[in-house]
Amino acid sequence: MKRLLIWAPLALFALVFALVAGGLIKPADRAIHSAMVGKPVPALAMKPLLATKPGIDSAALKGKPRLLNVFASWCIPCIAEAPQLLKLKQAGVEIDAIAIRDTPEAVQAFLQRNGDPYARIGDDPTGKAQIALGSSGVPETFLIDAQGRIVDQHIGDIRADDIPAILAKLEAAK
Repeated sequence: MKRLLIWAPLALFALVFALVAGGLIKPADRAIHSAMVGKPVPALAMKPLLATKPGIDSAALKGKPRLLNVFASWCIPCIAEAPQLLKLKQAGVEIDAIAIRDTPEAVQAFLQRNGDPYARIGDDPTGKAQIALGSSGVPETFLIDAQGRIVDQHIGDIRADDIPAILAKLEAAK
């Protein structure tokens, strides 16, 4: 019996090591997915953040497939995704945006530095529209079909290798 007790600490260490290694190899999905996917866009009526662009209204999000990007000028991944959004715009994708807890001056500077892919930018100073969409952070992008229904959610920044799949989903959403 004493011989078995001598090996108990080693067995306990091996068990803890296996659990930690398993978590590192295949981590849990900690992304918070929106419950709004598959449902109509919630009622949104946001004033324009910039004088040069209209705001966001739910009625304007119908007619043709589009992307609705939730972003902020202070968001580092939003800067990383800007070139991909410009590529999507060049491919003919209409992209609208919701600026979260931001100022017109900061957003204008952001767009001048990183390019402007947006047709509309709505002001969400308190995050109410973000919560209504089921978004938990920035950047997040929602794919909206021609009927104004959310058909997909992209959590995090859009990368170059995401563009073909997004274009295919937009084509399917017509």
